[in-house]
Amino acid sequence: MARISAKKLFIFCVCISAFIFLIITFQVVEELGQVERTVHRLPLKEREELTQIQVFEDINLPLKEKIPGGVGDQYPLIVWWSPITGESGRLGECGNNRCFFTINKSYYSHPSAQAFLFYGTDFSIENLPLPRKRHHEWALFHEESPKNNYKLFHEPVITLFNHTATFSRNSHLPLTTQYLESLHILTTHTYLLPLAQKNVLRQTLAPIVYVQSDCDPPSDRDVYVQELMRYVQVDSYGQCLHNKDLPSHLRDSTSMEEQDFYHLLAQYKFILAFENAICDDYITEKLWRPLKLGVVPVYYGAPNVHLWLPSNRSVIVVDPNEKPENLAQYLKRLDKNDWEYLTYLEWKHKREIPNQRLIAALQERQWGVQDITQDNFIDVFECMVCNRIWENKNRKKQGLPTKIWQADVNHLRCPAPRMFDFAAGQLSRTSLRGIWRPSFEQSRREARALRLLIQRNRNFTVNEYWKEVFRD
Repeated sequence: MARISAKKLFIFCVCISAFIFLIITFQVVEELGQVERTVHRLPLKEREELTQIQVFEDINLPLKEKIPGGVGDQYPLIVWWSPITGESGRLGECGNNRCFFTINKSYYSHPSAQAFLFYGTDFSIENLPLPRKRHHEWALFHEESPKNNYKLFHEPVITLFNHTATFSRNSHLPLTTQYLESLHILTTHTYLLPLAQKNVLRQTLAPIVYVQSDCDPPSDRDVYVQELMRYVQVDSYGQCLHNKDLPSHLRDSTSMEEQDFYHLLAQYKFILAFENAICDDYITEKLWRPLKLGVVPVYYGAPNVHLWLPSNRSVIVVDPNEKPENLAQYLKRLDKNDWEYLTYLEWKHKREIPNQRLIAALQERQWGVQDITQDNFIDVFECMVCNRIWENKNRKKQGLPTKIWQADVNHLRCPAPRMFDFAAGQLSRTSLRGIWRPSFEQSRREARALRLLIQRNRNFTVNEYWKEVFRD
């Protein structure tokens, strides 16, 4: 009986091991799939889900049945191919110009269809307005992390678009400051605590706070932070490297903009502001939030972040080539030296922003953030495309050559993800951490394949696409 029980135990162990292996494999495949097919919901407007591959017939649609008042005869039709606005039809006013905006893809073959707008995260090979006619212009709106759709960050794909609105300062409509409401919000003292009070709070709080629940992103920030935590105390409230609990009423993800959450963070001297991806101009609320609160950001993200800082000495910028131990020693020194620490908040106390580039960017941008008196950046993006179409229509009437707008590689570009090579315990062996570099490298092949198929200017299947991706 003992021998039989041992045999059964052995078989049971083998089955359990196989089951665990299948679960891990499924997780990796699922994460890779999310990179290709992430579905995002914009907070500004409701949207619908994308459809699958569609073949559109070149037919004339009855205008009076489809477009109120037959406006298609008078105004250009602009189709949101990524239906983020949820609007079946709207005659939009853009200064002196008007265009008809819709998410109805059936207008693809209408003679008045002039432009197709894409949201980057939803840009999918399974759904493209092909064949692309000579007068069809493509426009890309993509303010999100590159991890959502790596294909767009390679020259063969980004140059497919005529108009762009991205986080890059080089795009036609730069969205670099999309998370910064105003200059006033930077200089306000609403949340600023006296340093003497922070020093008292140090009896129960760490000098540094970290709040992240999107773990193991392409920036490899959690590996760096875990190494940093070996040398300096960090209070980590999020799911990543969690070691301290938030108050119960702040544990929901929607509480990140609550006043109580702001007041909690404002008690700390430093906030680890680490982006989920490392690209020029990709700057999120992770940088702006501590600056608003009067806490010194320890920033790892956009390599050119110095272009956007309120002052030269307002942020501690992480050098990825330096050991976290060195950064820890510097932060501990500032924690003990009040005068040196306060040099990073001098601009805040004086309410001065010496950076003229930042000032100009906020004063000159055509859209607002959380400001009902200004248009949002989606409306401005729509009108940019509408006005450019009208400009060429008017030039054509005057017998002038039409303008050609074209995106270039600088409109959306990021380097391959970099993984830190120092030991980081169990974290370094997670499956998520291992997918980003291979995913980025494969996206190069995907971009080349997509460009080739689009240049053939006819519909293609998913199988044709993947066959082209892996063609030797």
